[in-house]
Amino acid sequence: MDTFLLLSCLLLCFLITPTFSLQSIPFEGPRLSAHPEFKTVRDHGIKASSTSTSSSVTKFRTYYYKQTLDHFNYRPDSFITFNQRYVIDFQYWGGAKTDAPIFVNLGEEAPLELDMKVIGFLHEHAPKLKALIVFIEHRYYGQSVPFGSRQEAFRNASQLGYFTSTQALADYAEVILHVKKMLMAERSPVVAFGASYGGMLASWFRLKYPHVAMGALASSAPILYFDDLVPADGGYYAVVSSDFKAVSQSCHDTIAQSWLEIAKIAEKPNGLQQLSRLFNTCSPLKSATILGTYLVLMYGSSAQYNRAPVYQVSRICEAIDGAPKGTSVLKKVYAAVVAYQQWIECILL
Repeated sequence: MDTFLLLSCLLLCFLITPTFSLQSIPFEGPRLSAHPEFKTVRDHGIKASSTSTSSSVTKFRTYYYKQTLDHFNYRPDSFITFNQRYVIDFQYWGGAKTDAPIFVNLGEEAPLELDMKVIGFLHEHAPKLKALIVFIEHRYYGQSVPFGSRQEAFRNASQLGYFTSTQALADYAEVILHVKKMLMAERSPVVAFGASYGGMLASWFRLKYPHVAMGALASSAPILYFDDLVPADGGYYAVVSSDFKAVSQSCHDTIAQSWLEIAKIAEKPNGLQQLSRLFNTCSPLKSATILGTYLVLMYGSSAQYNRAPVYQVSRICEAIDGAPKGTSVLKKVYAAVVAYQQWIECILL
């Protein structure tokens, strides 16, 4: 609880973790069709299979590249390999003879399927430029897990030591060069794409491997968002807060006030039980930090993914500002939770 109280007193505003996952946000995939000449791709000793998650998602060709575990050392375990998954969409590609470009989406902290479903920018621009589209999965995610299983890969610090952005960038360089060789497309220029952490990777990839990628597009990429570089009261946290202020100053002020209210109640005897009842939690709260983290992610995701047809920031503020006169601060916040989740059985924390 003391950690939560400290955050409340320092910020009295909204927080969000920079690596908030896309998994909880519903998206519609682009309506695309399969390439009729898919079967003409030559197999150079790689595993491949057709993949179609639904009729609204393009039929990609799935490949697995035998990736090196450690690109920078010469220890015995450095030469261990694992299968790294990537997919290719050929439907717009002009072919190697035309020097048509290759668009490569650098996977972030999620399985590959999520990027394939939600990222439409590549498909929107590929037809005009006759580009090949490639999505590469980040090591330690999805089906690209070393040591045989996720449980084994995360077993100790030594094996987790290969779970770094520098290793991931080297992975991407190897896969891209392999794809160009496989398709005899050495002259085709490569442009790297990424969003959020993936955008950070795309920008760093262009800097570190300029001979592989001629350009990079980094969307919402906090490339300088590190300790001692961004003020504690600035950066992304301030942007989230300003989003709520833009919709409703009173809504913002209510949420700011709620942090201290939660902390005060949590300090009382049976305070956690009182908070559990107020927020209708599915199980008794063990700390106020759990509740605070839940609310932080709710506000942050609402601001980060505030889009049509449902503008979540507006929905939250309408619930808070629309509460009957005399409603307590925390009951207003609970009304916002109900509006956000669209259910009222209980809050699963």
